Amino acid sequence: MDKHHLKREVTQTEDGSVTLFIPELDEHYHSIHGAVQESNHVFIDAGFCHASLNSLVVLEAGFGTGLNALLTYFEAERAGKQIHFISMEKYPLVAKEYNGLNYGHIVDEDSGEEVLQKLHHAAWGEKVNISDFFSITKLHIDMKDMVWNELPAIDLVYYDAFAPDKQPDLWSDELFRSVVDVMTKDGILTTYCAKGVVRRSLQSAGLSMERLPGPPGKREMLRGIKR
Repeated sequence: MDKHHLKREVTQTEDGSVTLFIPELDEHYHSIHGAVQESNHVFIDAGFCHASLNSLVVLEAGFGTGLNALLTYFEAERAGKQIHFISMEKYPLVAKEYNGLNYGHIVDEDSGEEVLQKLHHAAWGEKVNISDFFSITKLHIDMKDMVWNELPAIDLVYYDAFAPDKQPDLWSDELFRSVVDVMTKDGILTTYCAKGVVRRSLQSAGLSMERLPGPPGKREMLRGIKR
């Protein structure tokens, strides 16, 4: 897939939020049962809210629509936490695409849209302050090309890559080892994917794994802790 010609279509999901659909992969960016609902369940409730530190470095596999970053921003504001959010993305959205997303108004009526725009407008490849408590570094890169030892120690990982049957190389043992190696002790990883092969691979990489109830439309999800 060429990053300049990745065809994406806006699709409505059941909670009123939209997602994007890639015909070439036959894949949605988020659950059609509810995009905001899924991200809140998998990454905020099971990940962010499970982290006890007041200052967190978050690593996201797949910036995509910016939804996970947006939800993290507002949860950090509520919880009084300092966040450095690092996100990797091979196929960034163009303005026409991210301007069609309705997450801002859904997540926070007052300033959600402004924050979502700031996240998408943040320059690639540099640390950008979105507020006095939230900074973001967006990396325009294929995860397989990441130089992992250039990253700071990671406290929380949102593993939100496209599904293993769509992009199996992003769910490899080698890649998981690289991710786990940069995590701090007691660091947390959450993912919507509950496949046994993924759970075993993350376990082999050094995480203590548990299955959790999934978001609507999905029976289970996974959370791992680095012991």
